[in-house]
Formats: sequence, structure tokens, C-alpha cells
Amino acid sequence: MPVLCDTQIRELIPIEPFAEAVKRPGKVSFGVSSYGYDIRVGSRFKIFTPTPRTGGITIVDPKAFSEDLFVEIDTAERGVDHIIIPPNSFALCETVETLSIPRDVLVVCLGKSTYARCGLIVNVTPLEPEWRGKVTLEISNTTPLPAKVYANEGIAQLVFLKADRVCAVSYADKAGKYQDQRGLTLPKVD
Repeated sequence: MPVLCDTQIRELIPIEPFAEAVKRPGKVSFGVSSYGYDIRVGSRFKIFTPTPRTGGITIVDPKAFSEDLFVEIDTAERGVDHIIIPPNSFALCETVETLSIPRDVLVVCLGKSTYARCGLIVNVTPLEPEWRGKVTLEISNTTPLPAKVYANEGIAQLVFLKADRVCAVSYADKAGKYQDQRGLTLPKVD
């Protein structure tokens, strides 16, 4: 499975809005790179804030996920350029970019070193062939201190792996539950 280079990413991968990698002083870098694409975190975040419940401890359950475990923040509405993730917590967010993955490509997402060196880890499952939408990212603050994340700046790199053969069943064929998500999407179980 070869990795796509910058010219192939420009030609083969629909990314909107597409950005070239240029120097942006004072900003966490984003845009196409030699063998990947650095995506931006958008302005909408859901920050995990456990709240005490009557009768015991709150449990995070992917089969019965409660939206009240989060506080939603839109940095654009608040007129700020960042959010703060509490110590040992995490935030869900959406990308600025919308992607449409070709049938013969699998995408792996890796956190940017700028944030990793601050103890922030970005997690995304692979983007399967023919998946479309804005990517929902999880940013974990592994430190004992509050951490800043800057909206509309780079957060993670996508690496595009081109298959030697086209898959028999794509994400679109399976009618995947996260297909065509337009923004920040919480966990679902069908």
C-alpha cells in the first residue's frame, strides 16, 4: 500500500477547503505536506465535564451515551481563538475540512508533534474507503494541567494509503453510521 505524496493528494483527494502548506507565523501549521495533509480543528468543541448524578458515579457508556457529559463551546460565537481542556480530560471537535475518501484509499490520522509535545493526544479511527464528511476528533489532555487548543489551526496529519486493489465493500456500501456527518458527532451504536 503506497502512501500518497503531495501531488497525488492534490489530484486524488477531495478536501474542502484545501490549503497549501505555507508559513503562517504564530499559527500551528496546516495544509498539504510531503506525504500527508495537516487538518485544522474547527471552532466547535464539546469538552468532557463529568457531573455528579443522583445515586452514584457517572459511567461513560458508548451504548447509552449522554450528551450532558459535555459542555459545548463555539469559539467563533464567543470571539475567542482557543479552548481549554481540563487536566486528564478530553474534548471532541470537528475539522474545518470536509473530505471524500476514494474507494481505493484508507486514511490514518496522527496527532501533530506540536500538541503531542504538550501532552495532547489526537485520536481518530481510520477513515474508510468512500467515507465522506467532517472528521470528529478526540483530543485528550494527558497532563495534570489545563491545556489550550487553538481553533482553525493545525491539529493532526492525515496519511493516505492507496490500495493495490479496490475493496469489495466500502463504508458507503455498508451505509456506515457516521457517513456524511456534517460536524461534531457523538458515539452511536446501531
